[in-house]
Amino acid sequence: MGAIPNSVALPRLSVGGLLLPCCLVLLLMAGPARSQTNTSAFAARAEKIYQAEKQRFQAEPTNSVAAWQFARACFDWAEFAAVPQRAAIAEEGIAAGRQATLRAPTIATGHYYLAMNLGRLADTKRNLSGLRMVNEMESVFKLAAALDPKLDFAGPDRGLGLLHLQAPGWPISVGSKSKARTHLQRAVELAPDYPDNRLNLIEALLKWGDKKGLPREVAAFEAALPEARKKFSGEDWAASWADWDKRWNRAQKKAREVIGASAKP
Repeated sequence: MGAIPNSVALPRLSVGGLLLPCCLVLLLMAGPARSQTNTSAFAARAEKIYQAEKQRFQAEPTNSVAAWQFARACFDWAEFAAVPQRAAIAEEGIAAGRQATLRAPTIATGHYYLAMNLGRLADTKRNLSGLRMVNEMESVFKLAAALDPKLDFAGPDRGLGLLHLQAPGWPISVGSKSKARTHLQRAVELAPDYPDNRLNLIEALLKWGDKKGLPREVAAFEAALPEARKKFSGEDWAASWADWDKRWNRAQKKAREVIGASAKP
């Protein structure tokens, strides 16, 4: 039970942002503000799927597919749930992820959503116990990347890149500019048409003030955007586009400032 094809496409219900303690937000919630109506609709849909996947997992506790799909639903629902609920939801996702990895250790999805939910839980801690989870997140993401680098549109490398980008550096944690650049670029190489990958790289280049790479990535994202809107369309992607459009608008504005400043004599 539970075998699934590698490189399975996993449509997102939400932005899917990884979170770290000390307010280290890995997938930034930036750009057109989501209206209250839309946010409520996204939340209602995420909760509905969470409840359905939880019921399925409870009915099929030995099914590794049911386990990782419930872990994914936990991760998505925790984004919208009330703050006091998030730790408990993340812990459910972690338990389901561990169950999936035990029953199907060679399938990347269990490891991937285990790491994602560890990030959710770490954010609720905002202390050293949360920071210690970062090491496990890194190890689990690496395992997922080794098993299926194209999972969730290069999700393991995307997660590793953001982890290294936002975490404190050595000796406190695993933060590393060089590792962040390597993994974020690899995510773009593996899934160049997935908007989140190039947006993450653009945001990193802005953070680093990289005036050489920034124009190239901004132009590439702009060129790919019309086709991406066709490919990633429909209800499954509505919440993601609310996030991506907002971040893109903000990135464009900042990029004009950086590139314009670099062009001045």
